Amino acid sequence: QVQPHESGGGLVQAGDSLRLSCTASGRTFSDYAIAWFRQPPGKEREFVAGISWNGGARSYYADSVKGRFTISRDDAKNTVYLQMNNQRPNDTAVYHCAASKYGLGVPPEYEYNYWGQGTQVTVSS
Repeated sequence: QVQPHESGGGLVQAGDSLRLSCTASGRTFSDYAIAWFRQPPGKEREFVAGISWNGGARSYYADSVKGRFTISRDDAKNTVYLQMNNQRPNDTAVYHCAASKYGLGVPPEYEYNYWGQGTQVTVSS
């Protein structure tokens, strides 16, 4: 079992970069796929990016962030990163990370059993 925790959110301007971190307790962190989801104000939560377990050989991205966001993992640090470049105002959302044992890192949400509380990202124009 793992308990994800997000950090790194904040207020940035359009075009800026930000890196989110998802850390989790537990000795078997590498057994878990990790994905980032976000919930914009007044909208449904949506998949952003995911990375597979066992070293993260596979990663997946929503079309809206392809080419701008990069997900990576460092299992020695029990951490998954989401590097967000060239941010846009419509990236504004609460970002959650979630864990799925032996998962691929793909949507949908029901694949993920463990969720963090979220971190706010606000992009001003």
